[in-house]
Amino acid sequence: MAEKRKNIVLRFGIVYVIMCFSFLLVIYKIAIIQFVEKDKWLALAAQSRKTNIIVRPIRGNIYDCNGKLMASSIPTFYIYLDLRVPALHENNGKLFKENIDSISMYLSSFLRDKTAYEYKTLITSAYNRKSGEFLLYPERISYSQLKQLKTFPLFRLGRNKSGLITKELFKRVKPFGSLASRTIGDIYADEAMGGKNGLELSFNNDLKGIPGLATREKVANTYMETVQVEPTDGMDITTTIDVDLQDIAEKALLDGLKKFSAAEGCAILMEVRTGEIKAIVNLQRNADSTYSENRNGAVSDMTEPGSTFKVASLMAAIDEGKTHITDTIDTKNGHYPYANRIMTDHNANHGGFHIITVAQAIYGSSNIGISRAIVKAFGNDPAAFVNKLYKMKLNEPLNLEIPGTAKPYIRSPNDKSHYWSYTTLPWMAVGYETQIPPIYTLNFYNAIANNGKMIRPIFVKSISRNGQIIKEFKTDVINNSICKPSTLKDIRFCLLGVLEDKIGTGKAVRSNYVRIAGKSGTAQISQGKEGYKVGGVKHQVSFCGYFPYENPLYSCIVVMRQPGIGYASGGTMSGSVFKNIAEHAMALRSNRQPNTFEPDSTSNNPIEPFVKSGYNQALNTVLSDLHLPSTDISSNWVKSFVENKKIKLQPMTITNQTIPDLKGMGAKDAVYLIETLGLKVQLQGRGKVISQNLLPGSLARKGSIIMLQLE
Repeated sequence: MAEKRKNIVLRFGIVYVIMCFSFLLVIYKIAIIQFVEKDKWLALAAQSRKTNIIVRPIRGNIYDCNGKLMASSIPTFYIYLDLRVPALHENNGKLFKENIDSISMYLSSFLRDKTAYEYKTLITSAYNRKSGEFLLYPERISYSQLKQLKTFPLFRLGRNKSGLITKELFKRVKPFGSLASRTIGDIYADEAMGGKNGLELSFNNDLKGIPGLATREKVANTYMETVQVEPTDGMDITTTIDVDLQDIAEKALLDGLKKFSAAEGCAILMEVRTGEIKAIVNLQRNADSTYSENRNGAVSDMTEPGSTFKVASLMAAIDEGKTHITDTIDTKNGHYPYANRIMTDHNANHGGFHIITVAQAIYGSSNIGISRAIVKAFGNDPAAFVNKLYKMKLNEPLNLEIPGTAKPYIRSPNDKSHYWSYTTLPWMAVGYETQIPPIYTLNFYNAIANNGKMIRPIFVKSISRNGQIIKEFKTDVINNSICKPSTLKDIRFCLLGVLEDKIGTGKAVRSNYVRIAGKSGTAQISQGKEGYKVGGVKHQVSFCGYFPYENPLYSCIVVMRQPGIGYASGGTMSGSVFKNIAEHAMALRSNRQPNTFEPDSTSNNPIEPFVKSGYNQALNTVLSDLHLPSTDISSNWVKSFVENKKIKLQPMTITNQTIPDLKGMGAKDAVYLIETLGLKVQLQGRGKVISQNLLPGSLARKGSIIMLQLE
């Protein structure tokens, strides 16, 4: 018994000694780490931990006045492969070898930029050199694409086994494409740099938000980020732009520029009572004869306005009691001398106007008539004329929300830095020797429509966060009355006569649907010191006015520069665009229902609607719902045409090797067909496809770009 007890004590003693030794060993190791190896381990910890990582906030959205999204930031991803992960090299690389063929085929089919063989070659090469960050695709992919990518063979096993790495970046997108693109603006490729131009730049501080802070640590061979300070996302901007009106204005201007082969143009639509800009379009012709928004000339172009300025000149003379619209003026035969220069009227080749009233001088846009009236009124005191224009606030900067907005330049005889000659006043009276951006001219005409009250144009209605309005932008009055009520009445009468009098230059703008008032303008473009005629005379044509005449809702200006087809005429060229915008804008506001319209009595057999070519099943669904008969075709893709007032469908042959004939198709079907062939699509215009740069039947090469013109 005693022997047994000794054994127990001995064993307990041994265990106790071992425990004490281990405890002392731990204490020793702690002391070594704490005092001897402290710097080494702190340095290692610092390598695995990174503090003060900036967490970027989400940039605020930009909306139109009806809440339609015009600019937003969406997450996009770059995809990489870390081919050093142990799982890919275990068992002699079994996992990699079993999946490389299938993943290469999936990537080729999904990304469509390389063949399966090219993907296999590139990935295998990166695997052999144990690349830690092999870029799988040079462009960003969307979140939905990333979700699909993670279902592919190998990638579905997760990051630790497949080595799939993603880097998230936000991309600024404009759901409505080019609509008001220059006004909305752009941001830099590095979103942290913020807005580059337009509203994106003006309201950058509101849109960008406040960055947060995070700490990154390496835990179990994986980096984890812990947010210390949450980021504050940017606020949202609600603009005054109406996407529907913007679309109307852009299409009308584009059609006009193409019709007259003009170099560039702009159009602005403004709400009379509020000053809200409902549409603003700037289009410039590119080297390939297409048009796009490259700059915001509507607010920045410093140009001589031409005849649209005659209205301001006449208003100054009438308001000072120095002339009346019933006064008569002898314009001679369309040629009139001022010192060493000859002023001419546009109809001088036809004998001129001879004796006309002041009102008729506006109707017919007589340079001589208006200049003689102004010289008679202010010839002895030109400073009084300029001061009257200043009193109207025509030279006041509007301080718009758009960066790069220019300020009008209206000459003054009191400015000794510029020589004031005997010919300055008559030429200034008809819109030369002054420089006024289009939006300032529009603002003046808007004041005429608004009973003489001049208000500042605005582009933004409110700033909000999470649906709560932080700041609202109200109508700002610049001048309560630009002239006397009696003067305004005469001016409005003259602007109506431009369209409705027999000598009016705006007769082409008259509409059967909405009564319009306004003034045309045709001006030669100065070439600077070289004058107006070096290299041939170039023109700027414009039309500015408002509608409906009785109760104006909108004011509008349309400007075109360097038209290449036809006789330069503001009424015919810019006026046709103005009329198009006015009619469509009023139609959009109409509350009439189809059952209130008179039935069409011209024919008992209505013409069949145009049907785009495309996907057969979709076409037949629509035709069936509309109770329109069509031919029964078994082909998936069909061509459509109308024959004897019947819709006919013909089968289309689609192969994986050749380019199909896309003419007559809508953009949706055309893009789908082309992308299934592995090609990339660039669209120009809207509507149906009218031409394609790759001929039907030619070889379809993956990665090639096909350009489709729509109309």
